[in-house]
Amino acid sequence: MAVRIRMKKMGRRHRPFYRICATDVRSPRDGRVLEVLGTYDPMIPETDARVVMNVERIQYWLRVGAQPTEKVKVLIKKYGPNGTHREQQKEVQERLAQRRQ
Repeated sequence: MAVRIRMKKMGRRHRPFYRICATDVRSPRDGRVLEVLGTYDPMIPETDARVVMNVERIQYWLRVGAQPTEKVKVLIKKYGPNGTHREQQKEVQERLAQRRQ
């Protein structure tokens, strides 16, 4: 079975929200998923707070041969295990957590 890591569109009109999912290649974009690996919310003002990923599970799926789409590949490069924006993401998440308290 060929697996692809892609974004499943959720939300409503003018308010998009995406789930990063492992899916069978033959299924449609918003069809059945094998596993939800994270989320992407493009409406959050803080750029580095938009992505939440389960890094361990993404690494697993990449090891077993899953192919990410272009957009997901960029997100993994930025916020994955050795991501270029990983430190900024942690700082933003801590700052947002303090605001909520």
